[in-house]
Amino acid sequence: MRLLRFLGHGAVAAFALVVAAPAVAQSLEEFYRGKQLNMIIGYPTGGSNDIYARTVARHIGKHIPGNPTVIPRNMPGGGSLIAANHVFNVAPRDGTTLSLIAPTLPLEERLGVPNVKLKTAEFNWIGRVAPSVNMTFVMASVPVKTIQDTFKREVILGASARSSTVAIYPAVLGNVIGAKFRIVMGYPSSTASMLAMERGEVEGHSTSLEVVRAVHPEWLPERKITALVQYALQRHPELPDVPMSWELGRNDEERQILRIVANATEVGKMILSTPDTPAERIQALRRAFDATMKDPAFQAELKTQRVELGPMTGEELQKLVVEVGTVSPAIIDKVKAIYPVN
Repeated sequence: MRLLRFLGHGAVAAFALVVAAPAVAQSLEEFYRGKQLNMIIGYPTGGSNDIYARTVARHIGKHIPGNPTVIPRNMPGGGSLIAANHVFNVAPRDGTTLSLIAPTLPLEERLGVPNVKLKTAEFNWIGRVAPSVNMTFVMASVPVKTIQDTFKREVILGASARSSTVAIYPAVLGNVIGAKFRIVMGYPSSTASMLAMERGEVEGHSTSLEVVRAVHPEWLPERKITALVQYALQRHPELPDVPMSWELGRNDEERQILRIVANATEVGKMILSTPDTPAERIQALRRAFDATMKDPAFQAELKTQRVELGPMTGEELQKLVVEVGTVSPAIIDKVKAIYPVN
């Protein structure tokens, strides 16, 4: 009986090892084959963020081992903060979640913005599709032709939420240099804000160059709008005469503050995944992202959508995000004093 019991326990242990072995040895291809990955988009449909995320979702699956399907899921709200908190705190940490959220979140975490319940450096950053050059612009019929004109005359801008870049960039600029922007909230997307411009409800808007080019490709070349300022660290070739926000600073401190905020444009239109995800799956997702950026079909679709391509690897992007944590507390305090969502 003792021998039988011994053999019984040994058989159970051996069976457990046999059952556990495939899970331990499961290849990336075996894990991803037949899976559906979620692409969580922290914005409504129709804008440039949605365009980038959906285009990546359509192409990246064929470059991931096992060729899973990637399903876009819009989760707008709070300038993408709802989506970001979901990905950090709720989504499974197994390599089946991708996301595009606001590039300002690393800075907002440092600023202690309310409801930021995440640590951006703990996300696994998969890669950047393109930098995100933003601009504030008005309809050509508005009697404001330069940013200097806004020191004397108020300009009414349409926007979605206070925590969205469409509101943050002009609000910070106004707080630092005295530009008179009155920001009207409540428009669900940049597309809706630009429609409000055409209707005369507002005079202007602040959004990415990509979304203007995608939704109204004629506006810039036909001079139907006037670009007042661009938020970037280098002037965009299409906006050579439009000043960058940080150039408008009146002293070194103001320029430093405006550059820190504009640094989010370098984080740009990016894809990330959940924290604590197995390293080999993150590597697979990063290399699939890199391959997608070189995919002729992907590049052709971006060209058709009239949006840009300026990729950065996940490793480089991770370093860029971590660097936000090295900004001195003194400068962070000064940014906090004028940031619009504190």
